[in-house]
Parts: sequence; structure tokens; C-alpha cells
Amino acid sequence: MERTFFLIAALLGGLSVALGAFGAHALRGRIEEALLANYQTGVSYMFYHALALFAVTLALGKWPASALPVWAGWLFIVGIVFFSGSLFVMALTGMRWLGAITPIGGAAFIVGWLLLAAAAWRA
Repeated sequence: MERTFFLIAALLGGLSVALGAFGAHALRGRIEEALLANYQTGVSYMFYHALALFAVTLALGKWPASALPVWAGWLFIVGIVFFSGSLFVMALTGMRWLGAITPIGGAAFIVGWLLLAAAAWRA
């Protein structure tokens, strides 16, 4: 699982840089400023949680018997898909109703962080 999360983290980190550059260069002036701000928020949270996946790999190495870091890792990935993904699609399509999906990703991020904390607490 460590290798899987490390690989996903590295790919998501690179993708977040590419998406950030796309937003800064290709979208500026083409979409509303509010939607561009939402897009950039999606990029930022994607990058933060790509880094969080690296923390998951460290936790898995330190506490291999605990399933909590595994759950945290998957929740970070779910959070990226729902939080960042909904912001990307909303910015690119203008479908603002997708903002209703964004909090699902935010909740996944929060629970993932709490599970990482619980893994450390139990160790």
C-alpha cells in the first residue's frame, strides 16, 4: 500500500502543478474571476492532499499494523476527486450546482486527517 499511495501522491502532485499552470495561463481572462478562484482553490487542495498522501506512506511505514492510515489515504483521494474535481468541473463548465458536491470532499479530507491523528494516538 505504501508504494501505491506514494505513486498516486507523486502523480497527483505533478498533475496539480500542471493544472495550476493551465489555470494561470489558459483560463485567465476566459472564465469569470470567481470561477478562476474556485479552480485555483481546487488546485491548492489537490496539492496539499498529494503531500498528505506522502504523510500516509510515512505512517504506513511507521505503523504497518494499523489500518487507519490506509483509510486516511483513500479518504484523501476521495476528497481530491469530490472537492477539487467538483471545483474544476464547475469552473470549466459554469455548472454552479456542482458546489453542492464540494463539501463531500471537504468532509473526506477532515476525516482523513482525523484518522491519521488517531493512528498516531494509538501507536
